[in-house]
Amino acid sequence: MFKGAKKFLKIAGPGVITGATDDDPSGIATYTQTGAQFGYGQLWTVLLMLPFMTAIQEACARIGAVTGKGIAEVIKEHHGKKILYSILFLIIVANTVNIGADLGAMGAAAHLIIPINFAVLTLLFTAVVLLLEVFTSYKVYAKILKWFALALLSYPITVFLIKQPWGTLLSATFVPHIELSFAFLFIITGVLGTTISPYMFFWEASEEVEEEKEKHMIKRGLPHITRKFIHSLRLDNFIGMLSSQIATWCIIVVAATVLNANGVTDVRTAADAAKALKPLVHTFPNAGFLAELIFAVGIIGLGLLAVPILSASASYALSEALNWKAGLNLKLKRAHGFYGIITIATLIGLTINFIGIDPIKALVFTAVFNGVAAVPLIFIIANIARSEKIMGQYKSGVLSNIFVWATFTLMAAAAIAMFFALGKGW
Repeated sequence: MFKGAKKFLKIAGPGVITGATDDDPSGIATYTQTGAQFGYGQLWTVLLMLPFMTAIQEACARIGAVTGKGIAEVIKEHHGKKILYSILFLIIVANTVNIGADLGAMGAAAHLIIPINFAVLTLLFTAVVLLLEVFTSYKVYAKILKWFALALLSYPITVFLIKQPWGTLLSATFVPHIELSFAFLFIITGVLGTTISPYMFFWEASEEVEEEKEKHMIKRGLPHITRKFIHSLRLDNFIGMLSSQIATWCIIVVAATVLNANGVTDVRTAADAAKALKPLVHTFPNAGFLAELIFAVGIIGLGLLAVPILSASASYALSEALNWKAGLNLKLKRAHGFYGIITIATLIGLTINFIGIDPIKALVFTAVFNGVAAVPLIFIIANIARSEKIMGQYKSGVLSNIFVWATFTLMAAAAIAMFFALGKGW
C-alpha cells in the first residue's frame, strides 16, 4: 500500500495539477448550471470528453517535454510571428476574463459566510493571490492549496447520499441527448470550453519544461528524455484528466438531482450553486450555512490554485514570444517582465467584477469563450505534435492524431452550431 502511494506521488506532476485546476470555479459554475438547466441531458459529454481532453493535454505535455520549450516559443520558431500573435491575443483575452470571473466567484463565495462587502473580499483575494504568486514559490503553496481541492469530494459523497435514478444516470452517461436550441448549444459549448481550456495547453507544456529544469534534464538547450519518461508523463496526464472528469460527472449529477428535480433551473448566485450540497449536511442544524461553507471553501481553495495558473500561463506565452526569462520559481528581480504580465492580467481581470456582471454568470460566459478560443489553438497544437521535424521520434502516433483531430472537430462543430442557432433565433 505504502509502495503504491509512494509510486503515485513520484508520478504525479503537471498532469495531476492541471487536472485539479480544470475543476476551477468556472468549471464548478458551468457544470452546476448544466445540471440545473438540463438535468441529466448533458451527462454524456463527460465520458465523451475524457479521451479528447487526455489526448490534447498529452500532446501539449509531450511538446514541452521533447522540445524543452513552451508552446508559444515553438509556435514562434515554426509558424511565424503573425500566427503567434493571433494565438497570444486569444490566450491573453481568455485567461484575463477567466481570472476576473474566478476572483469574483471567490468573493461571492466568501460573502456567503463572511459578512463583508463583496468588493472588499474580491480585492482582498486579488492582493493575496498576487503576493503569493510574486513572493512565494508556487510549488510551496500549491502543496497546501491542493488540500482545498478535497472540497470537491463533497460532490461524490452527495451523489451516494441521496437517492439516484441509477438506470437513468447510466443511460444519460452513455447515450447522447441533443436539443436544437441556442440555450442547449450555448451551455454545451461552455462545458467543452471549461473542460478543454486554452490556458491548460500552455500551462502543462511550460510546467513539463520547469520539471526538466529542476531535474537538470536540459543540457545545451536540448532535453534528454527516454521512453520511460514519456510513459510517466502520459500516466500522470491520464490520472489528472480522469480525476477531473469523475468530479465533473458528480457535479452535474448532484446539480440535476438536487436543483433541477426541485425546480431550480437557473443558477444566478453563489448561494444557488451552494444549495446543491445541502443534502450532504441536511441532518445538521443550520444545514444551509454548512452547505454554503463547504461550497465556499472549495471555490476559494480552487480559485487560489487556479488564478495563478491562469495568469502564469498567459505570462509564459507572452514572455516566450518576447524572449523574457519566465518561471514561477524565479525571483522577482530575475523576471520583472514575467511577473509584470501576471500582475497586469490579474488587475485587468479584477475590473470585470465592477462593471455589473454577476460573478456566477460571468463564469459560464467565460467557459463559452474558452470553448470558441480553443478551436484554432488545437489546430496549431495538432500540427506541431505530429511534426517529425519538431518532435522527432516522439511525434504523435496514429491514435494520438485521431483523438487530437477529433477534439478539434468536436470543439469547432459545437462553436459553429451555437452561432448558427443564435443566427436562426433558436
